[in-house]
Amino acid sequence: MPATWSKILSSALLTLLCAFATAFIPQAASAQQLAVSHKSPFNCGKTFNANNWYPNHSPSGSIDWQDYGGDDINGEPVRATAAGTAYFNDAGSTSYGKWIEIRHTDGTRTRYAHLASMVRGAGSSMSVSQGTQIGTVGSTGGSSAPHLHYEQRTSTGAMDTSPTVDGVTVSLGQRKPVTSTNGCGGTSNPYTPEEACGSGYAVIDSAALTGGRTYLLYNSGNGNNCVVTMKSTSLGTPSPVSAFLEPQGESRTTDSGNYGYYAGPVRLNAANQCVKWGGSVGSSSYTSPFEHCG
Repeated sequence: MPATWSKILSSALLTLLCAFATAFIPQAASAQQLAVSHKSPFNCGKTFNANNWYPNHSPSGSIDWQDYGGDDINGEPVRATAAGTAYFNDAGSTSYGKWIEIRHTDGTRTRYAHLASMVRGAGSSMSVSQGTQIGTVGSTGGSSAPHLHYEQRTSTGAMDTSPTVDGVTVSLGQRKPVTSTNGCGGTSNPYTPEEACGSGYAVIDSAALTGGRTYLLYNSGNGNNCVVTMKSTSLGTPSPVSAFLEPQGESRTTDSGNYGYYAGPVRLNAANQCVKWGGSVGSSSYTSPFEHCG
């Protein structure tokens, strides 16, 4: 074959191979564009110690979040470090105890364990945004003291042993204080459902609304339920929002009006009763069936 034709065919073959690669082989740049950035799992401005124990921590590379500077972490609201779908689990008295896995938009995963409470029951799931409250810090499962066990994993489930949270990388053997920027900048409600309902209440369920979320809480000390609807838009500006609670067999109690941050709290005793609950933000509303009996 003449050398000229050989060069022409080689050039044509190279062009075809490049076209094939462009069309069918995933590009590194595209994967990089999908990568999520994780915030601290706590309220804006909160500082806690991130401990990447080594070598006696299982799995290696996971973070134990603990008290810092006298701030007690027990009962602290736990928030999604990035958007995704949250899956709720309960391992009982062993291992993680109450725990949640969030599968993020880039395929990576985070885990939050030893929780005192979760906003959904075990076996359920829900979509979350970065900053959505998913539970509270506790000491369930194989835990000797209140703390949050936190993991960042790849899409295959492998551990990231040097996770980065709020711009701080915590490598094996390191202990660093991290201040949360999760929800800072005026984009998140400065109040929590627990703050609205008061001491002793813990979230047991919630439902998403366009422009907010409605929460059901329970106080095991007095048998009271509490419902509060938190806004996520038009914060500080009065706009229509409501919350209601209805123990089965009794009349419904509703709080509604033009509020800046939330409606409620609506508190009623419902020990050993089923309850119907819900609320609204603007025209978006949620009404539960009678549930959470007992």
